[in-house]
Amino acid sequence: MDAILIPKGVKRCSLWRFALLIFFAGAVLMWGVYAMLLVWIKGLNQTNMNDAYGFALWIWADLTFIALGGGAFFTGFLRYVVGKDILKNIINYAVLIGFICYSSAQLILGLDVGQPLRGWFIFWHANVHSMLTEVAFCLTIYFGVLVIEYLPLVFENRQIDKVPFFHHLSHNIHERMAVFAAVGVFLSFFHQGSLGGVSGVLFGRPFAYREGIFIWPWTFFLFTWSAAASGPCFTLLITKITEKITRKQLVKHDTVELLAKISGWMLATYTIAKIADTLYWALVTAPLKGFTLIDFYSNNPFYGIWILFLEIVLGGILPAVILIVPRWRNNPIAFTAALILAVVGVSVNRWVMILQLLAIPVLPFESWNMYLPSWQEVATTILPIAYGVILIALSYRYLPIFPQEQELNPIEG
Repeated sequence: MDAILIPKGVKRCSLWRFALLIFFAGAVLMWGVYAMLLVWIKGLNQTNMNDAYGFALWIWADLTFIALGGGAFFTGFLRYVVGKDILKNIINYAVLIGFICYSSAQLILGLDVGQPLRGWFIFWHANVHSMLTEVAFCLTIYFGVLVIEYLPLVFENRQIDKVPFFHHLSHNIHERMAVFAAVGVFLSFFHQGSLGGVSGVLFGRPFAYREGIFIWPWTFFLFTWSAAASGPCFTLLITKITEKITRKQLVKHDTVELLAKISGWMLATYTIAKIADTLYWALVTAPLKGFTLIDFYSNNPFYGIWILFLEIVLGGILPAVILIVPRWRNNPIAFTAALILAVVGVSVNRWVMILQLLAIPVLPFESWNMYLPSWQEVATTILPIAYGVILIALSYRYLPIFPQEQELNPIEG
């Protein structure tokens, strides 16, 4: 039965090896599900969040998953709107990774809300003055777009495709994919930006507060920019990991080369904008609020000045240079390092805009707030990773995710 579900012309590992992978990933997932049920049944007292940390590990993970899932909307923009047809060879995987990231983000929000059964309140009783309302609407609709983009891959399974209805439905969706991609870009621009805007308008938190254009602080644009720059890097990194595990080349070098080069320039321009924003904030915005740069950093191991160096230099300048310079981009070790550093850079950015933001004392009698997540928070944050491994494994085994796989890996005999 398993053999007839695998796409024609490709080779997969034995069923027992595949089952072993699913078992171990499933065990981690069930650990996370157990912690999730504890949170939903017993409440948010299962966490170590408090009055200082109302937003903590979950929201950091949520914003990070959304940023890394930006590879779906930006690659779709390049493929269907700009017309970079060569990216058709990796767009399926970008959509799959985006689907995993956004569904994981919504799961985490369901935990952080505390009462997910009342999640519909944000739509029915919308607070029109809150950027988070716009985030909720765009995030939900864009996830629907990702579902529509992922469904044709499911319908192209060699057995499902034999059903005329699914065959024609898949074809019709593909014909209109440019429309969905354009809608996805529009929605992503606003929800990615508004996530940054939430931090930027917190005038009571000088570390995050930014000036800007009308109602949009600079963080609005920087969040969208960083997601468009680092999202494709995450897609390429997961592709490389998949190739390493399967011992196959799944995407031709020219496709990887183009997406990496574009990501490098996006990362370079974002880093320049980020440096300019940081300098203006440190030299103008913060002093007007009575702070100096060093006031926002501590000698504790979590919030030292090193974190600024990690985000901008190691997570921004260095990977941008590697991805832009052909000689370094074509070096496998340097290329992989650049992808990892780009992912680390955007993850650190979300970390400081969520956790460091709340740790910094803003009143003379306050001290630095420290926070250590509970095991329930850790387990439920790891849960989406296990879920992602399972969905990638199932999709790779049974769906035609990589159009070039058969060409690059002809089956002997």
